[in-house]
Parts: sequence; structure tokens; C-alpha cells
Amino acid sequence: MITVGKHRVVPVEKIIAAADHWRTRLVALSHVEYASGQRHDLERIGRFCREKKILFCVDGIQTLGVWPVDVKAMNIDYLSADGHKWLLGPEGAGIFYIRRELIEKTRPPLIGWMNVVDALNYGTYNYTLRPDAGRYECGSYNVPGLLGLKAAVEMLADLGTQAISARLKALTDRLIDGLSAKGYQIISPREDDAWSGIVSFASTKHDHSLIVSTLRKEHRIEIVLREGRLRASPHFYNTEEQIDRLIAALP
Repeated sequence: MITVGKHRVVPVEKIIAAADHWRTRLVALSHVEYASGQRHDLERIGRFCREKKILFCVDGIQTLGVWPVDVKAMNIDYLSADGHKWLLGPEGAGIFYIRRELIEKTRPPLIGWMNVVDALNYGTYNYTLRPDAGRYECGSYNVPGLLGLKAAVEMLADLGTQAISARLKALTDRLIDGLSAKGYQIISPREDDAWSGIVSFASTKHDHSLIVSTLRKEHRIEIVLREGRLRASPHFYNTEEQIDRLIAALP
């Protein structure tokens, strides 16, 4: 990680150079970094990985529900995300994608009654794995969680990720303007290809832990402390008034 201007980022060139230098077999990357809020250029990294025959594994938990993610255009081999963050689903239900050509080469860590062929023939123990992505679902389904995730995904799809990301940009820009006016340092990059819904910021004058606890106890405002920095993550349903309330409550 380096500092570019006043932001802390991991340049895509450094990721590619490191993967190329070490004869890497797999690149595992978060689409958006949970602490800094940096969003990576998956299309460029994925293109490099496919050209070099490197597997590309992406954690999309800070992205899905906010930005379009095209696994084919981005040359993603594996993509996973829990549903309880930006997807707005319940905990314990998420998604996993695997490129079809890799199914036979990627064994699941566990074998249970659900991920083998002829699963409903209880009297015959056949441990042959299913030929499709169902081989990665070894146990009974979390039905309430999956129904909740389905409803959340349908709602987000109706709203559209483009509209959601535009709303987030407006809210986070408003937040950053207010933070900057009060003297806070903005850690998160804000360039067009790197910004996200996560705003990481810091103060050289105030105790970060005290800020978090005071906001929660006295103002019923939730932000978190990550890697010694303050982090706010508004979603599309937050209002301008709530953003202004956070700014006003900060010391």
C-alpha cells in the first residue's frame, strides 16, 4: 500500500507486477478493500490473469448490490460473497460462483448428503460428487436465509445497480465534503475507478474509539473503527439529513 496524494491505495501495477514476478498460480483479491474502501480494477487484473493462466478469485462482499460485476468480462474464475452486507440479506446465506470449466478441478472441502449424486437414495452410500456447482452445497439449505437473500436481490435488481451506485456517490461525496470541512483526513481513494461506498477517515486531534462510542451512545449513529481509522458505509436508503447529522455530531 502506498499514499497517492492524501489517499492510501494499492496500485494495480503493483498487484500485477507481484503476481508476474512470483510465478503465481492464483490471485485472491477483495473487489473493495474493507478498511480503505479502495475498489480494484478487476477487468484489468482479470485480463492479466487469464493471459498468464493464473486463477482469479474475488471476494465480492463489499461490492455486490452496489456495482455490476460481470464475471465473464472480468475473467473471474471464483467469486464469493456473504449476503448480509451491501446485498442487504440475512446472515448465513451467500453466493459462490465458479467458472464451469473448473468444476471438475475444484474439489469441495466436505462431502455431505446434498452434494453427491443420487442424494435422495438414503440406503445407498454413493460418494460421487455432483457434476454441477451443487457439489459445493454439502448440507441442508438455510431456507429462511436463502428466501431472505432472494427477496433482497430482487429488490436491488428492481432498483438497478447503476442507480444505487449513483446514489452512493452523492451521499459519500456529501459526507467527504463535510468531513474535510471539519479537518478530518480522508483515507479512501475517490477517483472514478477506485471509489466505493466505504469512507475511511481519520483525525489527528481526537480519540477514534471515543468518537465511535460517543456517536453510538449519545446520537444513535453507527460507524466503526477499522485498522485504527474511522469508517462510515452509507447505503442507498440513507438520507442527506442522516449524513449531515453524522457530520454535525463529530468533534
